[in-house]
Amino acid sequence: MARTVFCQYEQRETEGLDFSPWPGESGTRVFANIGKPAWAKWLSHQTMLINENRLSPLNPEHRAYLEAEMLKFLFEGDAEKPQGYQPVDQ
Repeated sequence: MARTVFCQYEQRETEGLDFSPWPGESGTRVFANIGKPAWAKWLSHQTMLINENRLSPLNPEHRAYLEAEMLKFLFEGDAEKPQGYQPVDQ
């Protein structure tokens, strides 16, 4: 049986993550309060940030920036978009 959590991002009960996706306190918070669908949305947003801002997950400064953006995206709904970002018309 899958683990469920009340996802703070989606504000509904959903399937929880299988493991803590980030080290430390931030990872524990995400694991306890974020579901798989919300995490998938974050991964997509993170990919855009990495590509558009030419970030390296190996660089400690870039990792700190990504961690801060992850917490804003998942818990505050206030994530940064890359400079000059224009959403594609659907």
